[in-house]
Amino acid sequence: QVQLVESGGGLVQAGGSLRLSCAASGRTANANAMGWFRQAPGKEREFVAAISWSGITTHYADSVKGRFTISIDNAKNTVYLQMNSLKPEDTAVYYCAAGSGGYVGSYAGEYYYWGQGTQVTVSS
Repeated sequence: QVQLVESGGGLVQAGGSLRLSCAASGRTANANAMGWFRQAPGKEREFVAAISWSGITTHYADSVKGRFTISIDNAKNTVYLQMNSLKPEDTAVYYCAAGSGGYVGSYAGEYYYWGQGTQVTVSS
């Protein structure tokens, strides 16, 4: 099992920045890809960004390209999501996820471990 704990959410004004963290513990050797997803009220969960455990491969949703950056610190078993130029439509609960099949992409079904989520609210 892999345990994931997100942190760093909060309330920010439009145009501001936040950095989310996701600390992985347990059988982290089973996790070779990490992703961030988000879910806004009344909407389905959607993909945000993903990264290979090596950090070499990344993938972003079109809606966040150029604004968000995903990174990984292998020594700390922690994945980060730097969010800049935030917009009200970025408001959602953000979830960290880990996959073990080497898939670095947007399909949620390939991620087997999930955190509890952290709330991000962007005011206009």
